[in-house]
Amino acid sequence: MSARAGRAGHGGRITYTVLILAVLVSAFPFYWTIVAASRSNADLAQVPPSLLPGPHLLRNVRAVLEEADIGRALLNSLIVSGSITVGTVLCCTLAGFAFAKLRFRGRNALLTLTVGTMMIPPQLGVIPLFMVIAELGWVNQLRAVILPGLVSAFGVFFMRQFLVQALPDELIEAARVDGASSARIFRSIVLPVARPGMAVLGLLTFMAAWNDFFWPVVALSSSEPTVQVALRQLGGGYVHDQSVVMAGTLLGTLPVLLVFGLLGRQIVGGIMQGAVKG
Repeated sequence: MSARAGRAGHGGRITYTVLILAVLVSAFPFYWTIVAASRSNADLAQVPPSLLPGPHLLRNVRAVLEEADIGRALLNSLIVSGSITVGTVLCCTLAGFAFAKLRFRGRNALLTLTVGTMMIPPQLGVIPLFMVIAELGWVNQLRAVILPGLVSAFGVFFMRQFLVQALPDELIEAARVDGASSARIFRSIVLPVARPGMAVLGLLTFMAAWNDFFWPVVALSSSEPTVQVALRQLGGGYVHDQSVVMAGTLLGTLPVLLVFGLLGRQIVGGIMQGAVKG
């Protein structure tokens, strides 16, 4: 018994050691962002560079505010990412419920077609999409970035797979017997069950929309930027000021951390629920 307990304790120490190393490796880029944002450009050029935060964080933040309209960019990114997240979570949950639990003609073909669109590189649709928004007069407007991202094939497939496992058919059949419509079933049964999956999808969608650079830089100008578009205006000059760029990156990362803090419990709950079901 003691030998078995010793082996279990040795395995536990190895597990915790690996977990601690994984946390340190994962957290180091964010820590280095803080260090670089609080140092001068000359400090970053030293070999080896200092690994401790410096005294220049506020100065670099002021430089960010002077070189780019970062406040407006943060607001625009919040509007764009929030709108895309809400629209994607709602539309994909509706579509996922339909594909998972409703019976209708052509369901499998439509699901295959939806998943198949994930194989198409998004860059192929940039020119026709820009032609459409130009025809509508939406160039340099936030709606040009919001509307194309309101639904994603990945989100539909993700919510479909989640609801197949998490939502028993018996609940829907009992609601049908009680005379509930599909809208009432979705509102009263599907949404409470799907909340963990919606939280996970919401975080992934928010991060993808917040970090998106390619389409916003095509559809928007420097007068109406998102955070990623505004960051390219930082640190210009003969010598590229990396400390100012990192300070802007730090400001652009804080809202994502806030969203993760708000949705973290739901995300862990969704992961645990999936693990128990598996």
